[in-house]
Amino acid sequence: MPHKIAVSIINFRTAEMTLNCVQSVLDDMAGLDGHIVVVDNLSQDGSAEKIADWIAAQPDDLPVSLVVSETNSGFSGGHNQGFAAVEADFYLVLNSDAVLQPGFLRTLLEAAGQHPDKGLFAPRIDYEDGGIQDSCFRFPSPASELIRSARFSVVTRLLKHREVSLGATPAPDQIDWASFACIMLRGAMIKALGPMDEGYFMYFEDAEYCLRARRAGWGILQVPQAVVVHFRGGSGPVKSLKSARARMPRYFYSSRTRFFYQAHGWGGMVAANLMWHLGRLIKNTTRLAGRSVRPMTAAEGRDIWTNVTRPLGPRYAPGDEQ
Repeated sequence: MPHKIAVSIINFRTAEMTLNCVQSVLDDMAGLDGHIVVVDNLSQDGSAEKIADWIAAQPDDLPVSLVVSETNSGFSGGHNQGFAAVEADFYLVLNSDAVLQPGFLRTLLEAAGQHPDKGLFAPRIDYEDGGIQDSCFRFPSPASELIRSARFSVVTRLLKHREVSLGATPAPDQIDWASFACIMLRGAMIKALGPMDEGYFMYFEDAEYCLRARRAGWGILQVPQAVVVHFRGGSGPVKSLKSARARMPRYFYSSRTRFFYQAHGWGGMVAANLMWHLGRLIKNTTRLAGRSVRPMTAAEGRDIWTNVTRPLGPRYAPGDEQ
């Protein structure tokens, strides 16, 4: 018989953080028919062994298992291994740098029971300091790329209905996709859609899976009463690089290209890049009015064209040079 819920957590060189996450799930799972799968994505730093030792030291009936991947299969590949390891009615995708707050799982499961047409259930994601993280969005589009690169109030106001971020309290009918830092998926939906797209190493795979789900008729529901704290101290470097305006890794741009192609076709993918450049042109003209122009991330104008002639591949990974 399938479990009621399975929780998939990827570990990549974050053993202490992962175990803290696991413990928060165990605390909240008490009394539920659930199982936790930790997938070590070829950490090769001793963290897989540390997690295995921790599991071995617990009671034999501890509902936690460890899958040691033979490769660093990325976000999609890691969670696909988690899904395959245990059968369940629902699957919680959970970052290792997050902890569940009391009542989290029961709140999501109750919402799922009340909304059988929904396949994805997004919680409220809080920062460590108590602020609410933007975690529900519209799909990126050529118009949203113009907004993002222009960073000009007139453009933003005119195209407000195409802006990706929906803020901390999104209108339910505006949500196209939600962050997979923490989200619950209906098992029947996963069986119908298939696994996550492993053509993505990291980033945009959550938007693509939501796109696929919505095209197949599955809805998405935010459940703000279910709260998770996201410390954002995991293994991905992109957010810190973006803050520093440093050059982003190649796999980020190959994922971006793949998503725009899958969502909007080849023409839409090219249009998104052209809108990005138009936005920068608009922004740079504001210098004539004496405005300062905040730079985009290094080499972005070139890197957005990554894989433009082969939008479905190759899939780059950390360590691949630009």
